[in-house]
Amino acid sequence: MKQTRNEAIHTINKSWDIAIIGGGATGVGIAVDAASRGYKTILIEKYDFAKGTSSKSTKLVHGGVRYLANGDVKLVYSALRERGLIFKNAPHVSFVQSFVIPSYNWFGKMKFLIGLKAYDWLAGKLRIGKSVLLSKKEVIEKLPKVKTKGLLGGILYYDGQFDDARLAVNLAQTAIEHGATVLNYAEVVRIEKDGHNKANGLTFVDRETHESHTISAKTIINATGIFVDDILKLDSPTHRNLVRPSQGTHIVIDKKFLGNEDALMIPETSDGRVLFGVPWHGKVLLGTTDTPLNEHQIEPRPLKEEIDFILNTADQYLENAPTKNDVLSIFAGLRPLAAPTNGDPGSTKEISRDHKLIASESGVITITGGKWTTYRKMAEETVDLAIKTGGLEFKACRTTDLPIHGSTQQKRAGHWQVYGTDADTILQLAEQNPEWKEKLHPDYDFIAAEVVWACQHEMVRKVEDFLARRIRFLLLDAKASLVAAPTVARIMAQELGKNEDWIANEIKEYEQLVNNYVI
Repeated sequence: MKQTRNEAIHTINKSWDIAIIGGGATGVGIAVDAASRGYKTILIEKYDFAKGTSSKSTKLVHGGVRYLANGDVKLVYSALRERGLIFKNAPHVSFVQSFVIPSYNWFGKMKFLIGLKAYDWLAGKLRIGKSVLLSKKEVIEKLPKVKTKGLLGGILYYDGQFDDARLAVNLAQTAIEHGATVLNYAEVVRIEKDGHNKANGLTFVDRETHESHTISAKTIINATGIFVDDILKLDSPTHRNLVRPSQGTHIVIDKKFLGNEDALMIPETSDGRVLFGVPWHGKVLLGTTDTPLNEHQIEPRPLKEEIDFILNTADQYLENAPTKNDVLSIFAGLRPLAAPTNGDPGSTKEISRDHKLIASESGVITITGGKWTTYRKMAEETVDLAIKTGGLEFKACRTTDLPIHGSTQQKRAGHWQVYGTDADTILQLAEQNPEWKEKLHPDYDFIAAEVVWACQHEMVRKVEDFLARRIRFLLLDAKASLVAAPTVARIMAQELGKNEDWIANEIKEYEQLVNNYVI
């Protein structure tokens, strides 16, 4: 980011057209849309960008095969179009991924083929591959570890995969490049109102200095995901909750358990859901679950029964399936689903994953629901409503063809791919200091120069920001990432002007965090 956090703090004493609360997928997407249209835009995030659900997805850019089965054709059509736009505008962090559905009965095989042909057709000219039937032999070639007893063949189809937290950081960078001010570790504590009870600004606290700042804004957008109700209670103390969280847990294992580059898709688990086994950054991601919870938190912990469910399901489909001892990392994200008003409070299967846009009496706009794939469309609709609500001069959306920071068609080996055009600059930076070329861990390719880069250009403030979201090490191998933490802390302290106490505290905090990511 061209703007450092200190620079961002010093640009806040002006009035804004649009103030966004929340720096996850939806918030940073709105910041890009609003800033690229030319509106004076500020985004305020309580933690780090994509700290919550937006860095804990199944890493799929997809239309949603399951939503098609539920008859939600409109949502799937829109998502498939948006999938195509992510591939076009952010090709460095998004990839075509082949999926294999192993089939153990003829009827299921034909049912899924028909559904996936419809999926292909809905994608239209943005289709990324053709669904085909596979013989038993072809399924085994693609998934060498699949259970062969009773296997009749399968189906090959194509969908998208991406790096969620890297895309969030790149979107924040893109917003800054279009004139937005973007601030992490800043907590909104009050919605300001005029004499007619209309929202006209907000007060936030810098969580590093504990200083309070009040800004004026023509429109305020609440894009805080599972925390939307907390912000709405600042707007109206009598507000009744709109959302309840549903937890999605994932486990990460070595890629030897799947075998090749193809992903596994299990279309009907024991509880009627979909489970994926997806190659990601040299590992395999297994998930996800859908567990209704009654409370939300920023660091949810995967439940024992969720981990057991994922491992048991994998065991039904894979030879020599992974056990708890093979798990490198576990993580959970919370989806903001509509709060139940009647019926079964425990069911989340049938709740639409589409988004909802609401403007309160005071004019605060809330966007909730949706999914990463449709972040751009959600942002467009939100800014369109903000223009009406705030009485702003209309300017057309520009994000359909807007390249995201780092965008390049050039392909690179390993994790350097997700840096896009920044990769060369980081490698040049490494040449300036022999220590910056050194690996952060002997078994992984991450180097010290990436920490320096993240401090200078990606607004990292904590060791966790770097290890969890800038390079994804925490999610790939939690215990190994702990080995790198002291080195990362020392480099960050040097770059950010921090002392030994800060280093010790950061390492201790990171150790506590890692406990959440191991069994």
